[in-house]
Amino acid sequence: MTELEDRLERFETLTAECELITKLATDSTKREFYLKLAEHYHELANETRRAVATRAAA
Repeated sequence: MTELEDRLERFETLTAECELITKLATDSTKREFYLKLAEHYHELANETRRAVATRAAA
């Protein structure tokens, strides 16, 4: 597994963890924070996924 694939896996894991915390949070401020954090990690995962695909195509 390459470094990029490791990062992709980590970002996907962090996204899932933040989404779970969002669902379980009772405080609306924390819920919003973890929702935004999950969205950020999701975007990072998408960018990393594109980088992996580009590298594989090269």
